Amino acid sequence: MTFDYIIVGAGSAGCILADRLSKSGTYSVLVLEAGGKDNSPWIKMPGGFVKLYYNPQYNYMYYSEPQPHLGGRKLYAPRGKVLGGSGAINAMIYVRGQAHDFDDWAADGNDGWAWCDVLPYFRQLETHSEGDSEYHGGHGPIHISSMRGETHPICDTFLAACEELGYPRSQDFNGAQFEGAGIYDLSTRNGQRSSSAVACLHPAMKRKNVQVETDALVERVLFDTETRAMGVRVKQNGRQQDFHAKREVVLAAGAVGTPQILQLSGVGDKLLLDQYDIPVIHHLPSVGAHLQDHLCVSYYYRANVPTLNDELRSKFSQMKVGLQYYLTRSGPLAMSVNQSGGFFRGDSVQVHPNLQLYFNPLSYQIPKSNKATIKPEPYPGFLLCFNPCRPTSRGTVRIASNRAEDAPVIDPNYLSTDKDIVEAIQGSRLIRRIMSTKALGNITVEEMLPGPKVQDDQAMLSYFRENCGSIYHLCGSAAMGSHPATSVVDKHLKVHGLRGLRIVDASIFPNVTSGNINAATMMVAEKGAALILQEKA
Repeated sequence: MTFDYIIVGAGSAGCILADRLSKSGTYSVLVLEAGGKDNSPWIKMPGGFVKLYYNPQYNYMYYSEPQPHLGGRKLYAPRGKVLGGSGAINAMIYVRGQAHDFDDWAADGNDGWAWCDVLPYFRQLETHSEGDSEYHGGHGPIHISSMRGETHPICDTFLAACEELGYPRSQDFNGAQFEGAGIYDLSTRNGQRSSSAVACLHPAMKRKNVQVETDALVERVLFDTETRAMGVRVKQNGRQQDFHAKREVVLAAGAVGTPQILQLSGVGDKLLLDQYDIPVIHHLPSVGAHLQDHLCVSYYYRANVPTLNDELRSKFSQMKVGLQYYLTRSGPLAMSVNQSGGFFRGDSVQVHPNLQLYFNPLSYQIPKSNKATIKPEPYPGFLLCFNPCRPTSRGTVRIASNRAEDAPVIDPNYLSTDKDIVEAIQGSRLIRRIMSTKALGNITVEEMLPGPKVQDDQAMLSYFRENCGSIYHLCGSAAMGSHPATSVVDKHLKVHGLRGLRIVDASIFPNVTSGNINAATMMVAEKGAALILQEKA
């Protein structure tokens, strides 16, 4: 079968591409998703993401390689395996990033990707709860809701503590002032997840020129010459089938899936491809390189006031908030547990905020076993979590075999630079500084973890190494840049040295953005679709 465009991956980016490329009715579009349909009620309910955390039906449940700078630990790396991709199983925090994040993209040889260039695409993407403004859109597919006025009362205590220390208040992390403490926005609509699958793909699926195939594993891209992509080979229900593209193949399989597909297709580092007897179509050494992620750690506290632990701990209380949600689409299950937080400078030398904080009115341990579920601690509690905004550690994604069914090797190389080590200590000290305030001191019984034994820099760094985890913002593994030796796509998102093949997902990030990356990933898709449609027939 032949289509104008083949989109590989129906994640946060692929769903937007499918909508934009098919909207005029001019072009036929095929969307291939290795996962299944997004019809689970746990996907629709914002609070249901805890049920998707260790769910192999919707989640690849990857793990990293042992990390030498983290005591040899393997870190969990969930990835969405469903229509909507990781945007269907994430915590829905909507943060674009700092303006200088994107200015750095442009400065790295990517004209057209500075903040002033991408802001229109962010605005075009969204319908914000406060409507059209200088910073927000009012007519886009992705609905953005503010949790202001809806968060747990203990979040106000956190904000008061930050004010006590003289930190600024940000009324909108995606508005005029990024720096400071505030309440996060969510990609939700009327108490339900507003993923790009719901907002973009499902409406597009009603068009005659759109075909969506689920449970369709792309084994490799097909090339008619050494330089032009002509289609893809897919395995679906045990049967192999080729699909052909008249115009372009667009990879949108994410920071793990996209480099894996490229390498399986013979596009990547020749030494790696030779290792698995894969014929080399194009030697492109940066495929799978430059992988980045945000690394976080939590500090746990026992409170002397009620928290969400009290509302979610017992079966009876869970039934109560569940009934509230189903009757009114409101309450704790209509929001993220990451309700408040902010962006701060670790010291006076920083030109921009370099640390992100989450204040959760709930305390819970991430289960070590994927057989267990996430559940609140058995006491009133809350946690403070931080991650450096722009870590400089970079790792790799590479195939483990020549079979598409086999999980790739993910090695983020966490905490491998001096800057990242310094910021791990800065973040720990920031949490302790905020917790020393009168506002939070009045509601805190004790620090449960790491506890008073951890005081000096070395102890804080050791706690970070032993307890940190990914915050699931993998990106950069097929980076955009002007030089084929150090990047994979150009500023038009075309793969260097090949024709008919683009990449439009988080793998093209030249550097990780400050904050949660789903918003920036969707912006890349919005701008990427415009770049594709600007091409002459």
